Amino acid sequence: MQAEKPKHRPFCFSVKGHVKILRLALTVMSMTFFIISQAPEPYIVITGFEVTVIFFFILLYMLRLDRLMDCIFWPLLDIINSFVTAVFMMITSMLALLPETTTFTLLGGVFGLLTVACCIADAVLIYRKLLFNPSGPYQKKAVHEKL
Repeated sequence: MQAEKPKHRPFCFSVKGHVKILRLALTVMSMTFFIISQAPEPYIVITGFEVTVIFFFILLYMLRLDRLMDCIFWPLLDIINSFVTAVFMMITSMLALLPETTTFTLLGGVFGLLTVACCIADAVLIYRKLLFNPSGPYQKKAVHEKL
């Protein structure tokens, strides 16, 4: 009797996929509010860059290219990206919220802070997956089972 292969759950239906898509939506909203309010260009450039990077990570996972390009350790790259994004969006959002600005700039800053929360959640999800399944499908055995 053949053992059935576990079904692959599409990326869009996983928790990690939901968090990444929410992160993309929040960053797009933040960028949109910055564009509408004609905020300083660095705000728009930083959020636009983050939208591009998040979109390419979603595309990478949806097309399962991370399985094909195994020369790069994608989870570590994803964690680093999440923390760098969190730092940049935190700085951008705080700068947008501090001075007296237009309502749309404030909304862009608030959505930027929500993006920071999603970035941290995304990094924690990936870290937990690495922590509980560090080397892939290989399962570690207890010491007494090896004897």
